[in-house]
Amino acid sequence: MNNCLRKRVAVWAAAAFISLSGAAAFAQPGPHGHHGGDASFGIAALKGKLNLNTSQQTMWDNAVAQTKTAHDTGRANMQQIKDAMTAELAKAEPDLAVVAAVADNVQASNSALRKQVRNTWLALYATFTPDQKAIVRDTLKQRMARMESFHQKMLERRGR
Repeated sequence: MNNCLRKRVAVWAAAAFISLSGAAAFAQPGPHGHHGGDASFGIAALKGKLNLNTSQQTMWDNAVAQTKTAHDTGRANMQQIKDAMTAELAKAEPDLAVVAAVADNVQASNSALRKQVRNTWLALYATFTPDQKAIVRDTLKQRMARMESFHQKMLERRGR
């Protein structure tokens, strides 16, 4: 696995757990406006395997709610860029610097939202027992293997 791919996989793996519900990292637009992968990588099954205690369950529910709110806010923020672009393109001489400024503000806002959600999930993870952490680790290893397999198939299709 090359260094670039390793970095992508490492970032993805961290994001996978941090966004356990799948909504934050996978459904929220990333830095290039793309939506991540499948939001259903088995969160219900993972939650069931974790056997959360009452405190962890409360933290989980709060993290899920915060994730959904951040996702909705992130989508609304992305609409601001579209609206700015539409407004500027309606002009005879669009000012693309205006669109860039809006995009920069949206990116900063969405990044802050993702960090808040990440920190909420990390706070929950910090409460996990070694057995719970092993479940998360194994789930991430499986997901990373699937990603690597998918990546290899895409490279083969492209003839690389």
